Amino acid sequence: MQGVASGSGDTSYDGNKFPSPERTMTATQSFDGSALQSQLQTELAGIDLISEPAQVRKLSQDYSNFSPILSPKLAEKTGDLVARPTHEAEVIRVVAACFKHGIPITERGAGTGNYGQCVPMQGGVVLDMSRMNQVKWVRPGMARVEAGAKLAAIDKQTRDQGWEIRMAPSTYRTATIGGFIGGGSCGMGSINFGMLSDRGNLQAVRIVTMEADPQVIELRGDLVQKVNHAYGTTGIITELEIPLAPAYAWAERIVCFDQFMDAARFGQTLADADGVAKKLISVFADPIPGYFTALKSVIPAGTAAVFVMVAESSVEAFDGFVEASGGSVAYAKSAAEASKATPLLEYTWNHTTLHARNVDASLTYLQTIFPRDPSLALVETMYEKFGDEVMIHLEFLRQGGAAIPGALQLVRYTTEERLNEIIQIHREAGCFIPNPHEYTVEDGGSGQVDPAKVAFKAKVDPQGLLNPEKLRGWEERN
Repeated sequence: MQGVASGSGDTSYDGNKFPSPERTMTATQSFDGSALQSQLQTELAGIDLISEPAQVRKLSQDYSNFSPILSPKLAEKTGDLVARPTHEAEVIRVVAACFKHGIPITERGAGTGNYGQCVPMQGGVVLDMSRMNQVKWVRPGMARVEAGAKLAAIDKQTRDQGWEIRMAPSTYRTATIGGFIGGGSCGMGSINFGMLSDRGNLQAVRIVTMEADPQVIELRGDLVQKVNHAYGTTGIITELEIPLAPAYAWAERIVCFDQFMDAARFGQTLADADGVAKKLISVFADPIPGYFTALKSVIPAGTAAVFVMVAESSVEAFDGFVEASGGSVAYAKSAAEASKATPLLEYTWNHTTLHARNVDASLTYLQTIFPRDPSLALVETMYEKFGDEVMIHLEFLRQGGAAIPGALQLVRYTTEERLNEIIQIHREAGCFIPNPHEYTVEDGGSGQVDPAKVAFKAKVDPQGLLNPEKLRGWEERN
């Protein structure tokens, strides 16, 4: 499949050809409070710029403080200037000026990531895309949106036409679609649609290249994987086409169990129930529900809990599963009632870690994909092996056509060595762990260098100015 490029030459892009850079630089330049910053501000007159150090610092950070490993590495990293474009032409101006001076650019959405995706490692310009937030159009099953559009805001418009976004992180109300695609992987809705990287979950992406004469390229089909989950290292995302799902009225339920494995098996059974429309299945071992301060009066102490978003049309069938499982419904809201309260989503996925750390800041977390096994034998093994040191939190998702348990376990952190030992034990047992205590695309994901991403970066960012140090394959190239 081919992409279509537009720019000064309005040329076509076939995945193999790309204009050569007009100049070569050996290193990025630093502002250091020098005349270079003033010169750049002059060149970018008319674009909203922030230079006040405290504001710049705030817009240079994310939630990587969830990790005791990343936090000291990234805490002092900050940009020198923040640019907030309102349309693509301003993005192109920023890119051209930064390329001219050898200044790195780090693209930012809402800064809700956890791995330092938008933390600038070498200073430079933080490109805050939050003002490019328009929904360009909505058609049956598809929407065209700007990168800075918030996920909830997109849904608000698409639901008027009977559609909703397929998946979203727990930061649904604040996260941007560009940030989710660039730095996320799955979330609410993944029980139906799998991972963002699964073919069909991203239709098209429009990017600006990092060159003296920036090009605008639209990638479609499988070519979108060159920028999907690349932390903005392989092009600046300005617009996207995303597939939608039919909109349901989502009721919310909390089901409690005396035993964790009963809760986990209920989650697996519900995940495998093709006739029940659902969007979220989250399972928490005791004592995790105790960290949800606002729900303490709802969830009996000492119990395991399952948080569910289920279509109102499927509630009767869902109740049958609850009755058969031996669980008890502790919380029930209709879709209308749920819309007026804090959504259960905001207790799940990595919001669970946020709530827990608000109570105990020494806690950290892991990300784990357990192999498909309806008996959940490995989940049970790890639950019994680690006990409260690694508190099990499952999120069910779809992989290869089957429902599997992912996990964002809470870890009582002691030392980096012990954390790495826990990770290794899981891997040797057959779990896949994308390490959330690493800040590179590869090590926070599959662990493997993607040669296609590295090759694409060489074409669209020949000087390596986009989010330096985040694509390990680029740093290690010969």
